Amino acid sequence: MSDSPLVSIVTPSFNQAAYLEQTIQSVLQQDYPNIEYMVVDGGSTDGSVEIILEYEGRLAWWVSEADKGQADAINKGLKRASGEVVAWLNSDDLYLPGTIRKAVAALQTYPEIGLVHGNLRSINPQGVHINTITYQQYDLSDLLAFRIIGQPAVFMRRSVLEEAGYLSLEFHYLLDHHLWLRMSALAGVKYIPEDWAAGRIHPQAKNVALAAGFAQEVYSVLEWAQTQPGMAEVIERAPKRVWAGAHRLNARYLLDGDMPGAALKAYWRAFKAQPGFALKHWHRMLFALFSLLGFGGVRRLIQRRYY
Repeated sequence: MSDSPLVSIVTPSFNQAAYLEQTIQSVLQQDYPNIEYMVVDGGSTDGSVEIILEYEGRLAWWVSEADKGQADAINKGLKRASGEVVAWLNSDDLYLPGTIRKAVAALQTYPEIGLVHGNLRSINPQGVHINTITYQQYDLSDLLAFRIIGQPAVFMRRSVLEEAGYLSLEFHYLLDHHLWLRMSALAGVKYIPEDWAAGRIHPQAKNVALAAGFAQEVYSVLEWAQTQPGMAEVIERAPKRVWAGAHRLNARYLLDGDMPGAALKAYWRAFKAQPGFALKHWHRMLFALFSLLGFGGVRRLIQRRYY
């Protein structure tokens, strides 16, 4: 990798005019000198195209046309990317200052690694910092147990991405995790304990508005993984942990979608599969219980402390 390799960033967008300009600015204001930035709009009608046109001179490429969904839009950009390093940043999320420079430095330090990621801040619709999601160093077995990486804070080596293949159009919600699994099977994942990006929580966000879809797709990803050489063997060595992870993530999405009863049932399945693994989310279990019982004051206290 060269001293300042080209970094290609893709922003997929559809009717996100409320946040799109902030996303674009967070990329263009990075202090890294060699960025190729592309915006792939899905045919927005809310003023997004006008925002893109304001920055057209600083974009390597952009388009506004109907597509087959988020994966298709991102793939359009990734397949045009020239950079040694690639990433995508959704149109309601942000890079923090210095992030691209830090990601490149990490990939240079660990040449055997296929992707690097940092911490992810959660922000509200107004951009106010709510909390920070931190991670640990994960391997393929952790990812198969549905330890989730915050997508906005991920940067990939393009050579490994191309070997793994692009985003699958079969997955609409966990398309990123499906890709991380395939890349992790080829090369390692490296966690850098720094805040790199911010993910915006708002009513139209996919993980809120379409929580039930996320929950169901957890099991579709697991079903797929069980058919993959290498992954199937990892699952067979620790099936209880994998299933506990699947149920636990299912519960998390159901809870985000304001379905506490269904979330508690999923947490119970996780507990039966592997109690210790499930109980790492004990605070979310309490949140689900108090949500179901209508104890709003206690529920809000738990939310402020742990979310």
